[in-house]
Amino acid sequence: MADARTRNKGSNLIDVGRITAVFGIQGWVKIHSYTEPQENLFGYGPWWLKTARGVKPVEIDDSRPHGKGFVAHINGVDDRDEAALYTGVTIAVEKQLLPELEGDDYYWHQLQGLRVVSHWDGQEYDLGTVTRLLETGANDVLVVQGDTQSIDQSERLIPYVPEQYVRRVDLAAACIEVDWDPEF
Repeated sequence: MADARTRNKGSNLIDVGRITAVFGIQGWVKIHSYTEPQENLFGYGPWWLKTARGVKPVEIDDSRPHGKGFVAHINGVDDRDEAALYTGVTIAVEKQLLPELEGDDYYWHQLQGLRVVSHWDGQEYDLGTVTRLLETGANDVLVVQGDTQSIDQSERLIPYVPEQYVRRVDLAAACIEVDWDPEF
């Protein structure tokens, strides 16, 4: 799998992190990165903040690791009260800023919305579409939701393990072929 843990299909922007809290009194904020490795978040700019009043571009003029995450300073935001307005805001970047991946690596946003078809016991089963992905530590997991076109309305969690469960990803056909028991 790939660099940016993204969640925003169908837009030019993809989510790459979140501002979680203020830090100190000089306008710094705590950052949770969805990228892998996490520090890659700071290689993309400008950031687009998805606020309640719309999307706003910002520049980060300083950042550093802090605990399990990062702290950053938004250019022009110099006090705690102003920084607090950004708490809970999603950080997005333009898709074209992400590097091209090689081989069988995919960004999460490329997999979201794809149909999942299982080839099990010599038959083909439509399981639904990928609604999101989960990071579990051992491997990523496809969250597949059944719909009116699939065999049922069930939600399935399918480990994203190429060659074991994931047979093929076809972006052009918008389909992921898996080896997965449809009863599970």
